[in-house]
Amino acid sequence: MQKITSRDNQKIKLARHVRDGKTKDLIFIEGARLAEEALRSHLNVSDIFYTESFASSERGKDFLSAAGKFNQTEVSAGVFESLSDTKNSQGVALISAKPANGQKVVEASLQKKTRRSPLVVLLHQINNPANLGAILRTAEAGGAAGVVLTENSADVFSAKALRGAMGASFRLPIWTNAAFFDVLDWAKSVNLISICADVNATNSYSEIDWNQPRLLIFGSEAHGLTVEERKKIDQSLIIPMENDVESLNLAVACGIILFEAKRQRNV
Repeated sequence: MQKITSRDNQKIKLARHVRDGKTKDLIFIEGARLAEEALRSHLNVSDIFYTESFASSERGKDFLSAAGKFNQTEVSAGVFESLSDTKNSQGVALISAKPANGQKVVEASLQKKTRRSPLVVLLHQINNPANLGAILRTAEAGGAAGVVLTENSADVFSAKALRGAMGASFRLPIWTNAAFFDVLDWAKSVNLISICADVNATNSYSEIDWNQPRLLIFGSEAHGLTVEERKKIDQSLIIPMENDVESLNLAVACGIILFEAKRQRNV
C-alpha cells in the first residue's frame, strides 16, 4: 500500500478543505472514538487516513479491519499533523458524506410509530460549537426526537462540534439553518407546544407536563431570546436555583430539562 508523505498531495489538500468547512457535503471526523461511532452509525465514509502507530495498535487493527470496505490510506506522522484538528491526535481521521438533515428528517422522526410524546429541541443562534456538541449529545441521551438549529448558529458538523457531540450528530434527526418564526409555525402544524426557559416564569420545569408533544427552545448563550420571540412561544418555565446563582451553562440547563421530561415519560 502506498504511503503518503507529502502535505501537497491532492487527497490531503481535499481533507484539509473538508476539515476547514470549505466543502458543502463532506465532514471531517478525527479520533478513534469518533471514527468508531461513524462506522456504528453507518455513515458513507469516502476516505480513512491513519498513521503507522495507529495501525499497529490493537484498537487501530480492529478499526481498520472493521472498515475494510472503505478506502484506507496510510500517511506519515508529519502529513497527519497537517491534517489534525487536535493537539493530541490519535492518528486516524475520516472523510464522510454529511448525514441527511432538514425539516423532512425531523418530521420523519416524529412520525415513527414508537415515538410517544415527542420532544424536539430548538437551538436559536447558539454560537459555541463545543457547547452545541454537548447539547446534541445530551439530546440524544435524553431521547429527543430531533434538534433544530436556526440561521447564524454554529456549524453542527464542524470538527469541534462533532467532537463535543461524540457521535450524536451522526444519528440525531437534525434540521439546520431554519428561520426561527418559521419553526414556531411548523411546530403548531405538527401539534408541538412551544416552551422556553424564562427567569420571569412561574412554573418550574418539573411542574410542566412533558407527556405532551413539545418544542423546547433555547436562545443564544450571550443574548437569549428577544421579547418579540418570547411573545410567540406558547409557554415558559424556570429552573429554580439557590445561592443567588442567576444562570446555568446552556448544555447543563438543557440536560436538566430533558431528563425531567424523560423521567415523566418513563413513569
